[in-house]
Amino acid sequence: MKKKEYYKHRLPHFQQPGQAYFVTWSLSDAIPRKALMRYSKKLEQLKNQIIFQEKQHSTRQIINKLKSEYSSTKGKYLKAYNNLLHTKKMTSIDLMSPRIIEILKESFHFWEQQKLENFAYCIMPNHIHWVFGLYEKDQDNAPVYLQDILYSVKRFSANKINKHLKRRGTVWQKESFDTTIRDNNHLYYAIKYTLNNPVKARFVKDWKDWPGCWCF
Repeated sequence: MKKKEYYKHRLPHFQQPGQAYFVTWSLSDAIPRKALMRYSKKLEQLKNQIIFQEKQHSTRQIINKLKSEYSSTKGKYLKAYNNLLHTKKMTSIDLMSPRIIEILKESFHFWEQQKLENFAYCIMPNHIHWVFGLYEKDQDNAPVYLQDILYSVKRFSANKINKHLKRRGTVWQKESFDTTIRDNNHLYYAIKYTLNNPVKARFVKDWKDWPGCWCF
């Protein structure tokens, strides 16, 4: 099935129905707006170069070199992103509130067995890690795309959280960081990383003791 490629906010995204993903996103005030701008610009520049070289039918060596640089830059972006998330201590919303945890879990499982299969997720005080696989098509035989699922989940949960807290305004950062799961080994490490987040942050010694963690 043909891949769906689009640009939303600052990062380029690649999507294909039937694909598994590891996705991270955060509260709107978890990271300073301009903190990761240089990585975002670099990724956009590299993506534009890749597209240009592919249209020019350049050699595979040139294209692969650009893709390798893109992958390396994306890895640096994710590392810096996660470091900032763990450094930021105070946000306007605490995702570990029992009612907000319920809202988020309801959001993650809403499309279960209709459009996706959940593998694992972890709700942290200011951000979320989610590992899941998309179906190729939903019950109406329509392709299932990552951007549509994320839009639905983030919008649903934001509305519920705002209603619960009697507040208005933005809940989530517009950008989400998604990584395509390459194989079963990659899936294993994505799940392991997700579940060990509260352990690494020294909130608990065992991920099973963290109320925001879930695994299939």
